[in-house]
Amino acid sequence: MSPEVPLPTQTYTVKGMTCGGCVRHVEKALKAAPGVESVIVDLANARATVEGTAPFEVLAARVAEAGYEMVPSA
Repeated sequence: MSPEVPLPTQTYTVKGMTCGGCVRHVEKALKAAPGVESVIVDLANARATVEGTAPFEVLAARVAEAGYEMVPSA
């Protein structure tokens, strides 16, 4: 049995979140993207951490459809 290879994890800045409802909308949008294994959205730091193989463009489009803006973190 071969060891499991960890999936890539990326952190992005999410603009426009103001409450827990916003966090849930962003989480739902990101989790629906193909290739996403897990999502953690942090309202206080305006960040989303995504584990999986989905490309940024797909994730950003999903978040935009939910009414927010996602950009790569510096």
